[in-house]
Amino acid sequence: MATKTDSYAIIALCGKQYRVREGERLLVDRLPHDEGKTFHPDLIMLGGEGDPKLGDALKGAQVTAKVSAHVLGKKVIVGKHRRRTGYRRRNGHRSRLSQIEIQSIGTRGRSPSSTPQAKGRTATTAKKTASTTTKKEES
Repeated sequence: MATKTDSYAIIALCGKQYRVREGERLLVDRLPHDEGKTFHPDLIMLGGEGDPKLGDALKGAQVTAKVSAHVLGKKVIVGKHRRRTGYRRRNGHRSRLSQIEIQSIGTRGRSPSSTPQAKGRTATTAKKTASTTTKKEES
């Protein structure tokens, strides 16, 4: 029997893929989210509970992650040297990283505030389409 701690997900962030579990912390390229904010990365695969889920089977599933901190990576020194010419260059950098914590892996929770917004959007869209059709008929 697989327990909840055995479940894992493969997420995509900044063009890279990571295998994560609940409660795990990892360093990723700098994210545009503020510290302490939560976000939902793209979900590629969900596994650990029987067969892995891919594609359409992932409907309703999401991963929730929290940005713990924005940090600088380890200093990397790059040296160039060409023999017998006196050519020497030294350059370095520190990568800008974000530390994230995976809070939950599972199904999407329906919040009561999300439903009225969806209804409002469809009504606005209906108004826009009605106004464009009347403009076309007038022309």
